[in-house]
Amino acid sequence: MKKLLGNISALCVATAFVMSGPAFAQDKVLNIMNSGGEYGDSIEKCVNEPFFKAEGIKVVQDTPGGFAKLQAQAKSGVITNTSSDAPTGDMYRGVAEGILEPIDWAKLNPEPMFEEAKAEYGFGASYFSTIMAYRNDAKAPANFVEFFDTEKFPGKRALPDYPEFVLPFAAMGDGQTPEEMAKGVDLDRAFKTLERIKGDIIWWQSGAQPAQLLKDNEAQYAIAWSGRVLGHEGITATYNQGMLDISWNVVAKGITDDQRDMLYKWLRLQTNAEVQKCLLDFLPYPGPSPELEKIVTPEVLKTFPTSAENKAVQWLSPGQWWFENAKEVEKRWNEFKLLQ
Repeated sequence: MKKLLGNISALCVATAFVMSGPAFAQDKVLNIMNSGGEYGDSIEKCVNEPFFKAEGIKVVQDTPGGFAKLQAQAKSGVITNTSSDAPTGDMYRGVAEGILEPIDWAKLNPEPMFEEAKAEYGFGASYFSTIMAYRNDAKAPANFVEFFDTEKFPGKRALPDYPEFVLPFAAMGDGQTPEEMAKGVDLDRAFKTLERIKGDIIWWQSGAQPAQLLKDNEAQYAIAWSGRVLGHEGITATYNQGMLDISWNVVAKGITDDQRDMLYKWLRLQTNAEVQKCLLDFLPYPGPSPELEKIVTPEVLKTFPTSAENKAVQWLSPGQWWFENAKEVEKRWNEFKLLQ
């Protein structure tokens, strides 16, 4: 019996030793949120798969992400998802509500990034622009004053049914300058413009719509997201006076040290120019690396909102203003749309 017990004891010790080895180690898992779709596919292929091979950390994507989910887990006190993608306005809102933690950039130690992409509370994951586009057979406007002049430049305008993407340009249509936009949108001027041309507006909600409306000649002019209208036959798109914006990854307040270590490694991988080039195979929105332009063709570089040439003629969306004036914008936008 003693011999049997001794053998069983030895077997248990040996089994425990084997089970503690790498083959039986508990998987390291990083939970993040994002909008899913093609973007989620790109992150899975270009970031998550090589990250697992290099670090042994499995990334689980919860889609869609967004402010509401970050807010809900903060209220519950159970922080599962360490990060979410977020537009600029949601980043500022999250800071104000105390549900985000600042990024320790020294600890994250990224590869070279554009400075504006290294926000205190946000990791600038990709850039996009909202720009002017028009049919090649339409009279070409030189700026947004002319774009909104329906007498000298007749035709329908396909406009985004989102206040943050149309009101700045409408204000410019009444003469507000790109330089003044850094202080915020003159709402009086914006709604004055939209009231003046409301009979010539076609509102769009899906990013693919403006290009199709232009191709079908249902609209002659459009305001659209850059990646949706560049390179289409019969359409001219220009970054001149375009609005440059950044899509962010924000960090949930209350994550553990282990979660933060994994998240920072995952974010750092995304600062690599080759990884960002891989992401371009899915969506035409470049990442924050200034090195990216060195490894793409000149033709591709021309399409980047971040190229030196295109950056020089754009202005950066005033995210803080949008957060501070969100209630007023919503009120006036709803009043305007109700009368349409």
